This record gives sequence, C-alpha cells and structure tokens, in this order.
Amino acid sequence: MMIVSAIFALSIAAHATLPTPTPQQYDWHEQERIMFVCLDPCTWQGREYDDHSTDLADMKLPKLDTEQWCEAAVSWGAKEILFVAKHTGGFCWWQTDTSDYSVKNIAWKGGEGDVLVELAKSCRKHALTMGIYVYPGDDTWGAGIGSGGKTKDPGKQEAYNAVFRQQLRETLERAREYTTVSEVWFDGSCVIEVGDIIEECAPDAVVFQGPHASIRWVGNEKGRLDAAQAWSTLSREDLSTGTSTAVHSTPEGDAWAPLEIDVTLYDHFWFWAEENEQKRKSLDELMRVYYQSAGQGAVMLLNSTPTTEGLIPEADMTLYRALGAEIDRRFGTPLADTAGVGNTIVLNLGHTTPVNHVVVMEDYRLGERIRAFEIEGWSKKGGWQVLATGHHVGRKRIVWFDDAAASKIRFHVSQAAAEPSIRSLAAYHVDGVRIRPEGALSSPWQQCGAWARAAFEGRKAAIEIDLTPFITEPGQYQVQFKTVDGRRPRCEEEVLLQSGQASAPGILRRTEGEQNTFDVNRTAVITDQADIRLKVVLNGKPSEGIVLIRQR
Repeated sequence: MMIVSAIFALSIAAHATLPTPTPQQYDWHEQERIMFVCLDPCTWQGREYDDHSTDLADMKLPKLDTEQWCEAAVSWGAKEILFVAKHTGGFCWWQTDTSDYSVKNIAWKGGEGDVLVELAKSCRKHALTMGIYVYPGDDTWGAGIGSGGKTKDPGKQEAYNAVFRQQLRETLERAREYTTVSEVWFDGSCVIEVGDIIEECAPDAVVFQGPHASIRWVGNEKGRLDAAQAWSTLSREDLSTGTSTAVHSTPEGDAWAPLEIDVTLYDHFWFWAEENEQKRKSLDELMRVYYQSAGQGAVMLLNSTPTTEGLIPEADMTLYRALGAEIDRRFGTPLADTAGVGNTIVLNLGHTTPVNHVVVMEDYRLGERIRAFEIEGWSKKGGWQVLATGHHVGRKRIVWFDDAAASKIRFHVSQAAAEPSIRSLAAYHVDGVRIRPEGALSSPWQQCGAWARAAFEGRKAAIEIDLTPFITEPGQYQVQFKTVDGRRPRCEEEVLLQSGQASAPGILRRTEGEQNTFDVNRTAVITDQADIRLKVVLNGKPSEGIVLIRQR
C-alpha cells in the first residue's frame, strides 16, 4: 500500500497545473443535454440544403408553436435549445434588413413574425438557455458550404463581412433580450472576424468552431466518442485552429475545450420530410448515444426538426418523452450516493444488493485529475472484487458492468494528476439494460487515387484527387500520398475544394508527425450534389504512387 501511495504522490507532483473551465464553459457543460431545432426552406423541398426553389408564399407555418419546441426539449432533460437562425441557403428567421430572403417575406403572420424572438420568449418561460447558429457562409453571396464565409468573388468579401457581422449581432442581441445566450455555433469554422461581437453580445456563451472556439465537435454525427478521446483538454495549438475535435484530446493538454456530440433524430437527416420520419432512431439507439456522450463527460446535442406546419411531429414528441423517462428510470434514484476527496472512496449500500451501474463525477472546476481508476464491489462471500476499470472521469462517467451482488462499492484512483475531488459517486441497478458493444469508428485504408511519373513537369506534378466517392458522411478523414518506387516527393500547395470552393482554414490540416498525410474535416451532410476534391503539388524527383484514404 505504501508503494501505491508513493506512486500516487509522484503522479500528483508531476502535474502541478491543470487546465480548468471558464465560468462560461462550466455553465454550458453542466447543461449536459441540448436540443437542436432545424427548420429551413429546404424543409419544404425535402432536401438537406436549400436550392432556393421554394416560393416564400408557401411558407405558411399554420401551426408553428415554439412552446411545443421547448416542451420537447424539457421532456428529455435538455437545458438549451440551439436554433438554426440561418442555414447555408441564407434564409433568416428573424426580422432583418440585411436580406430579403427572410421571414419578413413569407406568408406566416403576413411577414410580420419573428421566429427567433418567439423562441427566445418561450425559452425564458421554460427556463431554457439559447444557442444561436448563423451559418458563416451564404449561398446568396457565393460563400458556399465549408467556405467559412469566404466569397468566391473577392470583390464581394468586404460587403458580405459587414452583412454577416450585422446578422450575428442582431440574432445575439434579440435572443439575449429574453434569455441567456449560452452558445454560438459556426458550422465549419468562420473566416470573418466576430470576436468583438461575441464578447459584447454573448458574454455568457461558448463558441463552436472558428478562431474563438471554446468547445469542440466530436468529429462524427453518429453519437460516438472513443473513451480514450473523451478528455476536455488538448493543446492550445490544436484549439487555435478552430476545427479541433476529439482526436486532439489528450490528458496532457494545456487548454480546456469540452466536447459536444451532435446527432440526428432521423438517420441521417437534419431536416424534416415525410419519408425521413421512417428513419427515426429507436429509444435503444438514443440511450446508446446518451451513454457515449453525457456518460463520458461530453454534452449530448440531439436534433429536432419541425414540419412545414411548424410543429415537431407527435411521434418525435413521444420518443423525446420516452428518452427523458428512460434516463430518469435508470439514473433518477440511486441505490446510494456519496462524495469525497482522496484516492479511495467507499460507498455503503446498506445491505447486499444487485448493482450494474456506477456513476462517478469529478469536481472538474479543479481540472480533470483522475488518470486511472478501478471500481470494486464487496460481498461477504467474495470480499473485494474488481467490477470495472477506466481512465477518464471528467464531468460524468457512467460505468456499467454485469450484475454483481455487493453491499459496498469502492472507487479507487490508482493514478492522478492532483488529489481527486469526487462530487458524486452513485450506484444503481438497472433492469432490462441493453447496451450493444461498439466496433471501431475508424475504417481501414483504401485507395482513392494514384499518380505516374508522366505527371511530372521537371520536379513538380499537380495532382487532383476526387474524394467524393470516399467521403460518404460527415466526419474526419485522413488522406495519404504514398510512393511505390522508393522516391519521396513532398506535398505542397494543398487545397481542399468543396463544391469548387476552397475550404476554410483548418478544414484541411497536415497530420502531425506523418509525411504527406492530411486530416480532412467534413462537417456538412453529404448529398448527391456533394463535390469534394483535394489538390496538391508533388515536389521532387519524378515518382509514381498511390493515394489512400480512411475515416478516423
């Protein structure tokens, strides 16, 4: 025991300073569950992206009810609604003079309505905070998907910068008038400087992506988080890119940016269409996502999508209520709970009883201190028996295992960066629990292209690889240029084109420590119209090789 204590003390001494959350990050993180609301002209089109074919006179929304949206969020325990105020097509759901393509020109309320303001008022009534999503790009300005707001025509950039800044200011100011703005979402990063506006108009908010990012995308839309990547810490260098994800997590990081796990209710569609309702996830699948997200110290962001009438479908409402009830059934009342400081905490259950879940929560205001732990159960017959082991705890860790009979639970930290502070240790027995094991999220390398010596002019060859057939869903990918003749040209002047336009900075990054290998972040949904190409210049002696791709 003295040897273990000595190792523990040395571990603490080696990690004297740990990153910790800001008050904004802490308040956002404590919400645990957030609900997206996605409504757009593309809802009328049965598409994922607006093609501007909708007659605005058709947008009547006869039953629009933001109270119902908030009731949906509350029913499954969400504490925030993240509203898509403007999506890629540029349609604005608030009264604005920055665009005619907006709520002021639709049939609903004779053009006098303001969905953003109505929702903000409803959020206040239901004690919900509000997140604001204003897409940095805008098709009406020629700033396409993944551009971060960069216009194809450089002559339009300055004018669009002013428009986007005004749009962001308007949405934040109007929402803040009625409720707390807790989150600002820049889908696919943002190249337009808006830090001053966020500081002034959303001082309580965290930021998703872009140069002011303070939270991170998990890196997929499957509701998946690898336990080894659940840390809220990463390097400042990675965070500064504005596009860091779970793969950049490390317990040795010097910056704090927790993870948000966004997932659709319909697999895999963000916007309503009648046929999409057939893709509704099951309750078991949503519970799996809850375990993977909130149960590993992250935040769960679950979508909702009102119909063209303005209501969330009743079958969706039934599922949200079932999700909230199931979370409460499993974790609403523990067998027993306690708290404490130190590397060993014992939870007395009072008598021998079946146990199959333990939920541990660190006081992460002090940092994520725990590096390795084991959970043991005590019975008169068997003494202390190890039930589970792990490494990361953070805000919350749901640990589940086969039924065990125990009268006491012991949580022992074998490695820590500082003295562990456990704000909650609780035990549960859940009947009928079904959690399927997860396979690997990453895929094996496959060939997506090649080059020959004939492509070289002197020592350089311009190569363009069509990645569209290989990037079939949002996520993180790696692309590697590999020679087959022993020569080693260098990749230079790389650019990722999405729909013919260069992506925002950070969407394409060189993989650290690997030659001629690139990380590709695809945040946008893949449709039949997707076009994703990687262009590089190979510099060196003429060579031949292959190009490989895999999902990370």
